[in-house]
Amino acid sequence: MTASHDSLVVLYGATAGANGAKLGSDERELVLLVWQVVDLHNRKVGEVHKVLVKADSLELSEQCKEEIGVNPEEIGKAEPLDRVLEQFNQVLSSELKSLGRSSCCLCTDGQLLVRQVLHPEASKKNLVLPDCFYSFYDLQKEFHKCCPNAASVKELSISSMAEYLELNTDNTANESGVFEVVTMGAIILSLISEPYNYEFKNFEIVKYKFETGPCSKAEGVNGETVIRARGLPWQSSDQDIARFFKGLNIAKGGVALCLNSQGRRNGEALVRFINPEHRDLALERHKHHMGSRYIEVYKATGEEFLKIAGGTSNEVAQFLSKESQVIIRMRGLPFTATADDVLGFFGNECPVTGGKEGLLFVKYPDGRPTGDAFVLFACEEFAQNALKKHKEILGKRYIELFRSTAAEVQQVLNRYMSTPLISTLPAPIIPVIPQPFIATGHTRDCIRLRGLPYTATIEDILDFMGEFTIDIKPHGVHMVLNQQGRPSGDAFIQMKSADRAFLVAQKCHKKTMKDRYVEVFQCSGDEMSYVLMGGTLNRSGLSPPPCLSPPTYPTFSPGTAVIPAEAALYQSPALLAPTRTAPPPPPAVAYYPAQATATQLYMNYTTYYPSPPVSPTTVGYFAAPQAAMAAAATSATHAVLPQPGALIRMQGLPYNIATKDILSFFQGYQYAPDDYSGLIQMNEQARSMFQAPKEWVCL
Repeated sequence: MTASHDSLVVLYGATAGANGAKLGSDERELVLLVWQVVDLHNRKVGEVHKVLVKADSLELSEQCKEEIGVNPEEIGKAEPLDRVLEQFNQVLSSELKSLGRSSCCLCTDGQLLVRQVLHPEASKKNLVLPDCFYSFYDLQKEFHKCCPNAASVKELSISSMAEYLELNTDNTANESGVFEVVTMGAIILSLISEPYNYEFKNFEIVKYKFETGPCSKAEGVNGETVIRARGLPWQSSDQDIARFFKGLNIAKGGVALCLNSQGRRNGEALVRFINPEHRDLALERHKHHMGSRYIEVYKATGEEFLKIAGGTSNEVAQFLSKESQVIIRMRGLPFTATADDVLGFFGNECPVTGGKEGLLFVKYPDGRPTGDAFVLFACEEFAQNALKKHKEILGKRYIELFRSTAAEVQQVLNRYMSTPLISTLPAPIIPVIPQPFIATGHTRDCIRLRGLPYTATIEDILDFMGEFTIDIKPHGVHMVLNQQGRPSGDAFIQMKSADRAFLVAQKCHKKTMKDRYVEVFQCSGDEMSYVLMGGTLNRSGLSPPPCLSPPTYPTFSPGTAVIPAEAALYQSPALLAPTRTAPPPPPAVAYYPAQATATQLYMNYTTYYPSPPVSPTTVGYFAAPQAAMAAAATSATHAVLPQPGALIRMQGLPYNIATKDILSFFQGYQYAPDDYSGLIQMNEQARSMFQAPKEWVCL
């Protein structure tokens, strides 16, 4: 922002922990504050003020003791931060008045003191910073604008700037903190004098509060401005997350809380900042605390943010267009609830903004209610009164109330609008082909990696393993995917022996990969197989895969299996027989053993990447032997679809649709009535219509 000030307040601070380029990165408290007024009009400096600040923890780092020259006893006798801020404000006002100056602005060496120390600490201690701390000049950036040939902004320091301007850099006579402030004052006077005549105009801004708002999927989002925060308390709101990143400017509507498959918050959020510089500062808050919980902060992409927060609905955009509103989510509404019912539920003590216009009911694409709704309130007081009605009864149901965000509104609407109108088909029953690369057994010659970065590749795992890479079996790396087909953060590796697996688990446990520590555990081939099929393995023991019922762990032995006709309808073309002709007797194929007639053996969706070098290791990537699959298919009671044909599923049909309407829709395309009639349940009229000759032309 551009403005002219007649004086600058040079400010320097230090914490009880790391200082310099890592100032504020370790979440330690401020223990030293030094300042001096620079009169730009008369080109002179005022008195230097140095104040120690009392910290809650009197434990000081060695760097703090050496550079600042203080001890815990001195810090313990100092004033707390709130008193120091009052003193700073009083002394500054008095000095400006004596100089006859009306306006001033802070000037610091870089961004860290204001953005990473003062604002976060004041936020945690519920302190209100004076208005002057919401704008400041970054001396490094201002110097670079005036002297662009000196060095890049990141390479500049107080000493290097003073040396470039040929100023005295002797630090022997001054105390720590005083030298920095005096030198910065001299740098400023040199820049505004001949031959530079530089003017301080564009100052940095710290936003007072986070602004909510909608985000369109058509909007471009710079991938260098987005982070992912993990480990959030489930009740966290966007304002809580903005408070965690206090001092950094979040883009309007830039907090998107992530939901799990059940529509509940999963403790993660995507946050979009105004520029990459603020994103980089946010990454320095990795494992800082929100209350008693530490929050993990990682890089994310613009595509991920738009997927969560982006929307296309005009109704949602209009609902969210009212600014400075608190959003409350209602869950568990009766399907018959109306707008009047909701307004009556909240009553006069917490009026909804705009009455019915402040309500947004979430519905399925066909208009059926989902039981969710979002409500706008004009102020925090009304929202707090509304939240007191959490789990009160409306009709015959209790209603859950939560703070919400604009991004959550978009996410919930996107989720329900993409829901199919008819139920999803059941998962297919797929025979398990013995995999030559996955050896089962009780020998603990495998290791499990947990907590991998989502961007980790097989090459990253091999680099992580280092010298132990030579002990990996051929095709022995298996990366696990989640239900959405994305990396889950887990991987299994088969080693040449149990001794080497034990050694890897000892040497590589909690070793870092891309700023994340990875847990490494030794396990057996059987345990690996169960987990890869959807089971769980943790400290409490091994849980069976959901595809096995009852929960027992029989050895996978070759045997015979029958595939019901329903499963045949959904088989991948790679698993279907090419013809209906009976094949020669196939070799033995291993399937899940049949426990009982009523047992349903559904394959879990969990799959994993091909092992290097791009070798398939799972059903999803492994083409079954044609002969074996044909034999299994012909043993079923119904015919299997021929490979050249295709069976399609239509969604969104009108309720009054007739068979002839479907045939008219596909007019001009070839069909196979003989093949399909035996697989589709239909009445005689429909069957005769399919089998009647048609003069259709294959396009």
